[in-house]
Amino acid sequence: MTAIFSTSTSAMLPSFISYSSRSSSTTLRANMSSSPSIQSDSPVVLGFGGVSVDLLATVASFPNPDDKIRSTSMKVQGGGNAGNALTCAARLGLNARLISKVANDAQGRGVLEELQVDGVDISFFVVSEEGNSAFTYIIVDNQTKTRTCIHTPGWPPMIPSDISSSTLKSALDGVKLAYFDVRLHETALIIAHEANRRNIPILIDAERLRDGLDDFMYLSDYAWTEASTVPSALVSMLFRLPKVKFVIVTLGADGCIMLERSIPDNSEAEETDVDNLVEVLKQKIDTSKAAPTCVSSDVVRFQGNGVGSVCGRLYLGTAEKIPESELVDTTGAGDAFIGAILYAICTNKPPEKMLPFAAQVAAISCRDLGARSGLPRLSHPLLAPFLG
Repeated sequence: MTAIFSTSTSAMLPSFISYSSRSSSTTLRANMSSSPSIQSDSPVVLGFGGVSVDLLATVASFPNPDDKIRSTSMKVQGGGNAGNALTCAARLGLNARLISKVANDAQGRGVLEELQVDGVDISFFVVSEEGNSAFTYIIVDNQTKTRTCIHTPGWPPMIPSDISSSTLKSALDGVKLAYFDVRLHETALIIAHEANRRNIPILIDAERLRDGLDDFMYLSDYAWTEASTVPSALVSMLFRLPKVKFVIVTLGADGCIMLERSIPDNSEAEETDVDNLVEVLKQKIDTSKAAPTCVSSDVVRFQGNGVGSVCGRLYLGTAEKIPESELVDTTGAGDAFIGAILYAICTNKPPEKMLPFAAQVAAISCRDLGARSGLPRLSHPLLAPFLG
């Protein structure tokens, strides 16, 4: 499950979608001349967060302790929540900028080259002459269609002094939406506060509890989290965080739930128990359709089991029913969903179109190995029904 927050939102979900001492290593800025040219007619989205190299191996079934098995296929590609989401946004047509840090090693150079090929602006990256870039071993189980990740963080981590005020100003220039995966929170909060000061909307990926998450919740406009949540938790999030506009929780194959705040608040709206309304909306879903769909409530006042009340609209989105023969790997599906949400917000898609579109982008990504191989472009035939 994953949850997304968008300001005027925040989260308090059971399990949500680090900083070490400063290094003395020399840091460099990524070569700006290697970055793609910006297309003036496309909205600009800025991301900050994790990038890595993913080393993926598929196996017939997950090994037992002390087993020695062979992989059935193998792939090396870029990864990390922010890297994946911004790659998706770039492929869909946004001008994507990314701030992160890598070491000047083979992995780091590969990360930058791959992002550049996909059209992501890497000119705001910090490159350390010492240390190592992050990498992740990913074992994909063909039997259960699940994946196991073993992550090695990069070092040295990005710290606030790595980004100057002039660089931050340039990075935020012309940005329509800022995205954070809540990693490297001390630096991220500096960027988020400046974005907030400039009235740039903020979307947060609250995949899991991380340091600084609570501080981000009060800055975000949109949010998302992976969590075993209940609808009343969404009401609580909007109630506690008046800046958040909506919150989305993704539920894997069960789709997603979105609660959108009604502005202005309608004090005369009918009062409804949010848990009961979810069950009512589930009955309206056409289960015969394989493609993603969306059903929604009227604007009502939601009660959430004593957590307060919020006026808004509830949406239930379904996931694509991917044929088993086409399902390859779910790695990065949540990042693909977020990348599509970034695109939908920047292009002003209403929720009833945004959620099925994002679900379809995520489903397409599951048809190839790794987080990025299957990320589609707008010209992908499966996206055609969602672009009208």
